[in-house]
Amino acid sequence: MQQFPTRYPKRLNLPITFSAGRGACYDDVIMCVNYRPPLPEQLDMVLGTLVDLYRDWDWPTETWKDYLAPIVRSDANNQRILSLASYGMVPRRHIPAGVKVFDTMNARAESIGEKRSFAPAWHRTQLCAVPMTCFYEPNYESGRAERFGIGMADEAPFFVAGLWREWREMDGKVATSFTQITINADEHPLMKRFHKPGDEKRALVVLPPEDVDAWLACRDQELARSFLRHYPAERMKAWAAPAAPRAKKVVVPETGSLF
Repeated sequence: MQQFPTRYPKRLNLPITFSAGRGACYDDVIMCVNYRPPLPEQLDMVLGTLVDLYRDWDWPTETWKDYLAPIVRSDANNQRILSLASYGMVPRRHIPAGVKVFDTMNARAESIGEKRSFAPAWHRTQLCAVPMTCFYEPNYESGRAERFGIGMADEAPFFVAGLWREWREMDGKVATSFTQITINADEHPLMKRFHKPGDEKRALVVLPPEDVDAWLACRDQELARSFLRHYPAERMKAWAAPAAPRAKKVVVPETGSLF
């Protein structure tokens, strides 16, 4: 099993590693559904105001399924509020025993109002914005899968449109989870370069900075759909982002006794 290190603090009582089988990634390359959230010291840019409350929060430098990461929602006064939520609308711990494990990190815009995992949150317009500095996709232009990073041309943090929901945990506490919304990208100049040849191309819905607050405050499903459009390719960039090489297991040969 592949082990992915994290920066989870012990105070959050979270797992130290995330394990993924070989079938979870493309060609055994670390380029699954994952992204890089902003660092805690970048929260001022995310919230648009100086903050001190979240300085002692921490999360992994890369986000994978069921990892905690920051999301932004809107309060009753349409002010941005920050939460830590787990990536994937249905956390694995809430999948009933005997049900095949399924992924809910991405919600297709075309069926978001119909799928049981996403429809309730969509109909209640439980919208969120997921801050990140880049996300990762597989590129096959070389003939094999290569991990690429995708972000803004000016390297600024940005937001992806998402949904959130809450779960009652075994200890009685309420936890939050989220998903990111995707749209078809067969014709997008940049995003059509990713995923296997012949496969449908998909893209995350990147929100223009000027639309973030309107998206968070939206309470009309049809109006919300108007935000689900492509971000201009000329304002984005992509680059090869190979994962760090795996640490090789050191085998210490046994030695006989000298006596």
